[in-house]
Amino acid sequence: MITIIAGTNRKGSNTKKVALQYQKILAEKNIESKLLALEDVNIFERTAAFEIIENDFLKPANKFIFVIPEYNGSYPGVLKLILDNSDVNKVWPNKKALLVGVASGRAGNLRGMEHFTGALMHVKMLVHHNRLPISSIHNLLNEVGEITDAATLKTINVQLDEFINF
Repeated sequence: MITIIAGTNRKGSNTKKVALQYQKILAEKNIESKLLALEDVNIFERTAAFEIIENDFLKPANKFIFVIPEYNGSYPGVLKLILDNSDVNKVWPNKKALLVGVASGRAGNLRGMEHFTGALMHVKMLVHHNRLPISSIHNLLNEVGEITDAATLKTINVQLDEFINF
């Protein structure tokens, strides 16, 4: 199973819109996935509610897609907290990760994906080489919050096909 994590706790974010589109594309490829939107979860401490999230979304997954917005040249602290508050040795080791950077600027959160790659490798995850930076996201989303740009969709599909076989 693949868990897609929308890596921000901001309500109505473009990050969640991109994560939903990844989930939709996976469904079109007959691949099961679950979406964990951090806007819906209190991950600031390890609580019983967090352990439910861990048992439903994190432990059963063998692959993760992290959609990561650019926050001040890196990734959101709330995304780091999900690593910090999880049972690290039971959730992450030897599982596979795909990274998607989302930014309104021109670099698509390249730096944030690089920073997060280091954190994932520290918890013994395998990070797929094709990390996709999506720049100027506000210009790529249509009125219902989906990417319609043919070149971007083609790149996403190539990335997902590679990850499915990873």
